[in-house]
Amino acid sequence: MKLQEYRAKELFRRNGCNVQEGKVAKTPDEVFDIAHEYNGKVVVKAQVLVGGRGKAGGVKLAKTPQEAREIAQKILGMDIKGLKVKKVLVTKAVDIRHEAYFGVILDRKSKKVVIMASSEGGVDIEQVARNTPEKIFKVYADPFLGLRPYAARYLIEKIYDNPDVIKQGIDMLQKLYNTFISVNASLAEINPMVLTPQGQLICVDAKIVLDDNGLMKHPELESWRDPDESTPEELEAKSAGLSFVKLTGNIGCVVNGAGLAMATMDLVKHYGDEPSNFLDVGGSSNPKKVISALRIITRDPKVKVILFNIFGGITRCDDIANGLVEAIEEFKPTIPIIARLTGTNEDKGREILKKAKIHVFSSMDDVVKKAVELAKN
Repeated sequence: MKLQEYRAKELFRRNGCNVQEGKVAKTPDEVFDIAHEYNGKVVVKAQVLVGGRGKAGGVKLAKTPQEAREIAQKILGMDIKGLKVKKVLVTKAVDIRHEAYFGVILDRKSKKVVIMASSEGGVDIEQVARNTPEKIFKVYADPFLGLRPYAARYLIEKIYDNPDVIKQGIDMLQKLYNTFISVNASLAEINPMVLTPQGQLICVDAKIVLDDNGLMKHPELESWRDPDESTPEELEAKSAGLSFVKLTGNIGCVVNGAGLAMATMDLVKHYGDEPSNFLDVGGSSNPKKVISALRIITRDPKVKVILFNIFGGITRCDDIANGLVEAIEEFKPTIPIIARLTGTNEDKGREILKKAKIHVFSSMDDVVKKAVELAKN
């Protein structure tokens, strides 16, 4: 779950980080009032969950409240990488002496939390990693002791040489790490961390990605989810207890289990076609999930065939079959539907599907080959 910049800054602020002052506005008049409150010189920033807002014209400096209003009129309603700007963050402008990057991320390869810092702030860290990787410095947090001051000092002294600034940097980096841990994040970034001419470190941009699996510990943050982060189909799937990700192919996949779903998509590509989605109905035997899955997939006009690949363990094949028959009776899809059933109650499930005149397989290779054949023909 990605957080809007203003939400991420709120979490940093709660954990004691020195964050640039700002307020959210939804109309040009609100932007004018906030800019007037901040004595005119402000930055108006589009709040959308994509990178490259500045390059797209979604971040602008205004020197007067009237100019801020005019800028807001252009930014609000703007389309940035397919997302419509519905609100902006109006912040006090900050004089910049230097920009740095601070970040905390879960490194899945080492299975540790890695803390990163770079003197190359204000640009995509991926670009820095690609062009000048030697300018990114890293330390790993101790899983029991967290980020120790000496480890934070090692990173900060790679960027700053002023003792007062180093002291601030150590404090900010530890608070960034504490924010990351406190909300079960998978990513937390300050980019840029600005050093002002007066020698003060200020967080002027923020990014946090929460681990959905940790939201049960922080139910209050669920309301911060931006509905534009997900497609309507993804939101519907989530409410139905399904895991769904829209892709670009034309073979609709309904599978139980994430590993089997990935293997199914790999096999579709292996035999020369592309999956239209990742859809995992999970380990439940509730036929209603199958109905919800079919409802979501049949909305996609690109889908030419629907492939069910079920390995029955906890999931009963006959329940899946009953759900599929019920869904077909309800939606009456015009595209082919084929299935592979194996595992618990597979004989009952196959019999149910055969009576409904649905072609059913026992081999995963065979069902995927058939799906590709049907899609191409």
